[in-house]
Amino acid sequence: MGRIIAIDYGTKRTGLAVTDPMQIIASGLTTVDTKELIQYLKTYTEEEKVEKFVVGEPKQMNNTASESEIHIQKFLEKLIKEFPNIPVVRVDERFTSKMAFQTMIDSGLKKKQRQNKALVDEISATLILQSYLASNF
Repeated sequence: MGRIIAIDYGTKRTGLAVTDPMQIIASGLTTVDTKELIQYLKTYTEEEKVEKFVVGEPKQMNNTASESEIHIQKFLEKLIKEFPNIPVVRVDERFTSKMAFQTMIDSGLKKKQRQNKALVDEISATLILQSYLASNF
């Protein structure tokens, strides 16, 4: 089995999370400058076997696509072109940023630490991956 990488895409920063090789545990991986994302993924997939990409799908409360979906679609085209042998799955990411922030509060992080948007992105990616794993068991 290979790892699954979750991607919480943003126009500036992108949060990443990854499973263990047995695809049981989702862990935060890092936050990458979006301009460097494809190169980061290339390097990562050269070192680790990646079986699937899970990309967050932002939706409005009425289930329509959010404004950021335009940017994500452009990214998905690049992702599929660069990694034609790794399937891409979309997962609803509504509320992940709010849940990530609440997770930071619950874990006792100080206010200054909670202002770290890169950490919020990484936790959001982890929540997306946990959601995917839970829905497939």
